[in-house]
Amino acid sequence: MSYLLKILFGCGCIVAVCIQCEDTKNQEDVSLKKQSSEQSIGVKSKSKLSPTPKDTITIPEKIKKITPSNVVSFLTDYGKSHQQTKVAFTTPYGTIVIQLFKDTPLHRANFIYLVKQGYFNTTYFHRVVSNFIIQAGRSDNASSQKQRYAIGHNYRIPNEIKHKHFYGSISGAKYYRDNDDHKSDPFEFFIFLGPKTATSHLDGNYTVFGKVIQGMDVATKISKLAKDAREWPLKNVTIKATLLP
Repeated sequence: MSYLLKILFGCGCIVAVCIQCEDTKNQEDVSLKKQSSEQSIGVKSKSKLSPTPKDTITIPEKIKKITPSNVVSFLTDYGKSHQQTKVAFTTPYGTIVIQLFKDTPLHRANFIYLVKQGYFNTTYFHRVVSNFIIQAGRSDNASSQKQRYAIGHNYRIPNEIKHKHFYGSISGAKYYRDNDDHKSDPFEFFIFLGPKTATSHLDGNYTVFGKVIQGMDVATKISKLAKDAREWPLKNVTIKATLLP
């Protein structure tokens, strides 16, 4: 083979090797791009399926959300499997123990349900009126609103008006608009502290579903706290609710 042919043959080999290397590189680039795309989709999917803990409210998976259409059946079934009737509310001023009435089963079941969900632990005694009532179940914390939405923010409890108000009675708060049936707000309640003469507008309009059996002195102390124009205590009255045997 002549010297010129040898040079031409050598150049041809070099070109062939370069082309093969470029093809291999292109295949690797395509593979890496495809892999990168798949990983990106996977991260997005995981993000959608597994939101961050701060955006998630822990509700037992087997307990479905309460809605206006299932509220009666849900609370009826829940009440049958949860027979507790006593709850202790620990506050910075002492403990209030309440007894729930069995003849108001929907309100009792709802109250037990909220206690077991830990809802009241995110709220305060947010309204205090000396010689009248103290009301609880609300707060300015975002966590309270998140739990309301997780549990079921738009259901109401059908009235179970059977008892008149008395010193230490527990009643469900309610909305006044479009509520001719006197349905109770499921998240708020009040303890009555006033004289019998102050019950005329309460009896027959609010469901009494329990009573204080211990700690009326604590309730009275809370009712006399300094408050703002909304009757909200100047210092938040925190709550820790516990079921008792």
